Amino acid sequence: MSLKDRRLSDLRARIPEIVAAEALSLQAEGALLVDVREDEETAAGTPAGALRLPRGFLELRIEEAAPDPARPILLMCAGGTRSLFAAEDLLRLGYGDVRSVAGGFSAWKAAGLPVEVPPRLDAAQRERYRRHLTMPEVGEAGQHKLLRSRVALIGAGGLGSPIALYLAAAGVGRLTLIDDDRVERSNLQRQILHAESRLGQRKVESGRTALLDLNPTIEVVAKETRLEAANVLDLLAGHDVVVDGSDNLPTRYLVNDACLRLGVPNVYGAIFRFEGQVSVFGGAAPGVRPCYRCLFPEPPPAEYAPSCAEAGVLGVLPGVIGTIMAAETIKLLLGLGEPMAGRLLLYDGLRGEFSEIAVPVDPHCPSCAAGASSELTDLAAVCGTAVCGA
Repeated sequence: MSLKDRRLSDLRARIPEIVAAEALSLQAEGALLVDVREDEETAAGTPAGALRLPRGFLELRIEEAAPDPARPILLMCAGGTRSLFAAEDLLRLGYGDVRSVAGGFSAWKAAGLPVEVPPRLDAAQRERYRRHLTMPEVGEAGQHKLLRSRVALIGAGGLGSPIALYLAAAGVGRLTLIDDDRVERSNLQRQILHAESRLGQRKVESGRTALLDLNPTIEVVAKETRLEAANVLDLLAGHDVVVDGSDNLPTRYLVNDACLRLGVPNVYGAIFRFEGQVSVFGGAAPGVRPCYRCLFPEPPPAEYAPSCAEAGVLGVLPGVIGTIMAAETIKLLLGLGEPMAGRLLLYDGLRGEFSEIAVPVDPHCPSCAAGASSELTDLAAVCGTAVCGA
């Protein structure tokens, strides 16, 4: 008997083997079925509901999926051999109930048990998103979720630039850019989405060019228009998240109210000279309070809210705030972590400090309180420019 045969004989004496039908029954009772085959092997199919975790990553990632070492774990490979070695690895890690599926996936298919064919990334996508794929919190399933996601971005200026670039790079499948402005030379100090060669172009078209150059596999929709009460619902409907990088108060109030109507999370950010702020309205559950009007019930007088042209803005500040907004957006799309709902993050660039304040729910909020009016109103006539998003 060869050394390998003796080793397998020893493993079979120590590790319980079960047939495919028993594995299905145990899976239904709460056991975790783990397919340890390589990615190219699982492309043709995998047991329905199984965790796909190649053996080379098993020890690194199993605790994420099975933090309870008492949970029964059923391991499957192609023919029932590699799963025995994998089971031995898990026993060494302290898992107490580990079993191997005899005959592996071949036996599962032969028994006519349920199989699912997972969506697959092509070779170029696997190379592009490799750093996401190695993260257990994202992985291939999360990347597919990003590729199916739809995000509306209000403003293709200072805040919109880093947001759009990072969301495109991350593989958000459809980005809708909404802006009615043109690229000017004075924008280039901070609006890194644009370039000297595209001066005079509409920002949405300049942005679309830059984003598709970065990631030609996504869809970028350019909407050359200003948001108004008459068009905001049509423009924002059908998106998973709305990111508000606008530069004026009327738009922010309008976006807030429209997102409440549509039940879509609203990622908010604003910048002013050396300072910035970020929050999420709606959070992981769309429509959850508080909303923007809970934070700012009434717009301030115009003299207390100067524009970027009047007050200036540090060129790198949109990068700091916009990158955090992009991170919050990806968290919402993937359902990861804790969104910044009910909190306002403040950044002081001169002191290099972040601070945070709670955003309480306003019980009398005209937008999100019980019985609040659902009418959308343009405020352009009654307030001036806000802390700047461009």
